[in-house]
Amino acid sequence: MILEIQGITKSYKRKSVLKGINLTAEKGQCIGILGGNGSGKSTLLSILAGVNRADSGAFLWEEKDLLREETLREKIVGYVPQGNPLMEELTAWDNLRLWYDKADLKRELEDGVLAMLGIGDFLKTPVYKMSGGMKKRLAIGCAVANKPRILLLDEPSAALDLICKTRISNYLEQFKKQGGIIILATHDVQELPLCDQLFILKNGVLNPFEYDGNVNRLVGQL
Repeated sequence: MILEIQGITKSYKRKSVLKGINLTAEKGQCIGILGGNGSGKSTLLSILAGVNRADSGAFLWEEKDLLREETLREKIVGYVPQGNPLMEELTAWDNLRLWYDKADLKRELEDGVLAMLGIGDFLKTPVYKMSGGMKKRLAIGCAVANKPRILLLDEPSAALDLICKTRISNYLEQFKKQGGIIILATHDVQELPLCDQLFILKNGVLNPFEYDGNVNRLVGQL
């Protein structure tokens, strides 16, 4: 066991959003979390990323609590939120330069993650002129600059075309093969084959779910 989430809780005023979330993952696994709008998926990922605070619980990596060890968390956790985290007025290149030194950036664009994501096609484009797919691929490219061991993705392929979805999926498969762990909040059934474990978050409780291809059954559980 490499990663373990233990008893994470979160309440807003009197509403309990997360009621003791628990899960474990090994190297090379993708954990898929499904749930309706407002179910707490984004809240959970933001807590794991250190953007939000849990009321209680732990996020353990090799027995070290990443909720409390900020420096370690910044080194090994990459986070792509549902919204756009990029600098809108800057080009793709300038956004990347906030995260990569020139040598690493050149190498990744030639034969690395940025090449795989196709970011070289729009390096000079300002973010405010990009499509949703371009923004999402660029956000992932920035999030993995430090070569994280854990990748938190909140609805990464929402409203994207097939080409963008394929590029992202291919990269995530490679990330898993290299031993990375992905925690993926999704509504997209096309992303479910990527997942080694599936959970449904409902009424603040996380329960395991096995998807058999029956979309109606899945929808009925959400």
